[in-house]
Amino acid sequence: MARFDGLKQGLAVRLWGIIIAILVAILAAVAGNRFNILDNLGGTPRIPLDGSALTAGGLIGLATAFLIPLLGGKAGMRFHRKVDQAGINHQAGITD
Repeated sequence: MARFDGLKQGLAVRLWGIIIAILVAILAAVAGNRFNILDNLGGTPRIPLDGSALTAGGLIGLATAFLIPLLGGKAGMRFHRKVDQAGINHQAGITD
């Protein structure tokens, strides 16, 4: 998407994720209980943890989910710059 701007790529990944989540939420609201699998199983599973541990884990998960696409975009940008430079060096006959 944004080959030479890794930050823009990472933000676009986040934006698409939010758009898809909103569309799935709308679809779930329209479908109602017809496809509610947890209702058929007798409810949601219970995890025997303290609420504060879940809050800390949720915040860590949120930070991770936000940072990974941004870092991935930056890493992709570095990779493409190296590939492009190798192509330029090859066309110019430059060897390392």
